[in-house]
Amino acid sequence: MWDGQCSGPASVVFDPTLSAYDFGGHHPMSPLRVDLTMRLVTELGVTDGGLRVVPAPHASLEQLATVHEPALIEAVQRAGHSGEADEAGTALGLGSEDNPVFLGMHEATSHVVGATIEAFRQVHSGESLHAANVTGGLHHAMPERASGFCVYNDVAVGIRWLLDQGVERVAYVDVDVHHGDGVEKVFWDDPRVLTISLHETGQFLFPGTGFPSDVGGEGAEGSVVNVPLPPGTADAGWLRAFHAVVPDLLREFAPQVLVTQHGCDSHAEDPLAHLMLSVDGQRAAYLALHELAHEVADGRWVALGGGGYAIVDVVPRAWSHLLGIVAGSPLDPSTPTPEAWRAHVEERIGLEAPRRMTDGRQPRWQPWSEGYDPGTWLDREVNATRTAVFPLHGLDPLPW
Repeated sequence: MWDGQCSGPASVVFDPTLSAYDFGGHHPMSPLRVDLTMRLVTELGVTDGGLRVVPAPHASLEQLATVHEPALIEAVQRAGHSGEADEAGTALGLGSEDNPVFLGMHEATSHVVGATIEAFRQVHSGESLHAANVTGGLHHAMPERASGFCVYNDVAVGIRWLLDQGVERVAYVDVDVHHGDGVEKVFWDDPRVLTISLHETGQFLFPGTGFPSDVGGEGAEGSVVNVPLPPGTADAGWLRAFHAVVPDLLREFAPQVLVTQHGCDSHAEDPLAHLMLSVDGQRAAYLALHELAHEVADGRWVALGGGGYAIVDVVPRAWSHLLGIVAGSPLDPSTPTPEAWRAHVEERIGLEAPRRMTDGRQPRWQPWSEGYDPGTWLDREVNATRTAVFPLHGLDPLPW
């Protein structure tokens, strides 16, 4: 059992040229969010000692092909060379509103995948106990097509790399507001990979999937876990759902590596979704996942980015908290944002940046063990997930 007093060597895989993954100025997924995050992390001193910055390589064609179909890889290469999708590429999701083509698309996306593989390698080799890639987390890309701002699925390629190294059990927890459908699909039939996704219900939000009854393929039943959350869910409800499902399953599965995806589009100010979390609630989730990594996986933890489209007010603060936790030095929520960082934001985009690393919330939640209220939508969904999945792991879905 982890005593909560120490962490271990930590790294973030980053190269400024990763900003080449850029769908254009009118697209919600602006690379500026990563630039602002890394500037804030640097100004706050997170990278001064506890967090090494590691260069990001490119993924090879062979590595991409461990997950993606040759037709998709070839279509991305053609589109990135010409600047437009041909008929075959359009059929594979390229050139859409979500995934517009840009020059150098293949090189830029394979760079993100390579950064994630390096984060996995850092942890697998023991060079880092924790490793992060905030440019990663492209969890919607499918083996055969691009989807939802994601051209290649760096998460799935990284997990496949771990399995190919002989790792027997990998757990993946996705806290993005959108269902982690691409990663789920790749490992649907693989009992070595436990995928858990907490997301706004697909009844209201892209990609429209991820329900409690989805539990994995034949021979891998229970390896897929989905917790769909009602629109409007805030810190207390989100954390109640998380703690009612995730810790028990991770403890039972006992992964050798914990992989987490940290899309921060669950925040109340995110323009593309309808959950109501604060930065403080997101920070509480990151702390819980860090503690679970130590408890169930001897601290071996890979943390990735994901969605997040409030690029000034939310993403830099949320991911700076994440990287502080990865470094073993969590940032105090009351910490002021550095004046130099705020000045850069105003000069760069003419907006006033947040002055503190907190939204002024103190996240609290009612533990599931204290009772289930079938009159609430949230509790019905949590109960449905526990009922569908817990018996497949030998766990009692009712804690009373």
